[in-house]
Amino acid sequence: MHLERPSEWALFLDLDGTVIDIAPTPDGVQVASGLVESLSLLTRELDGAVAVVTGRRIAEADRLLAPLKPIAAGVHGAELRATAGGDIASCAEPLPVSLMAAVTDLCRDWPGVLLEPKRSSMAVHYRAAAPAAGPALEQALQRLLESTADHLILCHGRKVLEVVPKDISKGAALQSIAALAAFRSRRPIMIGDDISDETAFDAAVRLDGVALRVAGEHFAKERAQFENPAQVRRWLAELAQRLGA
Repeated sequence: MHLERPSEWALFLDLDGTVIDIAPTPDGVQVASGLVESLSLLTRELDGAVAVVTGRRIAEADRLLAPLKPIAAGVHGAELRATAGGDIASCAEPLPVSLMAAVTDLCRDWPGVLLEPKRSSMAVHYRAAAPAAGPALEQALQRLLESTADHLILCHGRKVLEVVPKDISKGAALQSIAALAAFRSRRPIMIGDDISDETAFDAAVRLDGVALRVAGEHFAKERAQFENPAQVRRWLAELAQRLGA
């Protein structure tokens, strides 16, 4: 995609599977050389209209993108930072302690399953588990939610199941960020790779923006604008270079 009149656009980016390659575990990802520099330059050239919209906690995104601390939505919108480097606001209540304990006990029965608590959500990663783990975990988690927490839902991702508040989404987060001064009157470009990015795609399109998909385990190459995160990074680097020239 070639941007005409860059001042009309705002950039929204998922992290894992979009600008960072998927790894066996969340802690195992590597940030490619040049990515932070590209994002820093784009933030400057787009007058601050660059945001990260991720399932990770914002503090974790900051660690990966250091020293950059962008405007961001974390935990699929359960966290929000409205100014670069500013305070992180919580937009959802913590998960019930009893539910966290029940999910923890459940995951102990599955070798290779990794539990990632995020205060307002819990992600159950099964990439390293047996193939049957996904469907079985989904059924067990769904039963837990039906019996203990009607304000929570189960979201699917790339070899991950996540318990999240039902009124939280990346789409709602994108709309909130789009109303900020740096983003107002700009058309959003949302780039993502997974099921949780779908609501953000819809929000971007409603705001007269565009949705750009990254091929992988969710989007087939025929439906995607980017083949992989490396291609997204190249596009960002080329855009940053052109705007900074």
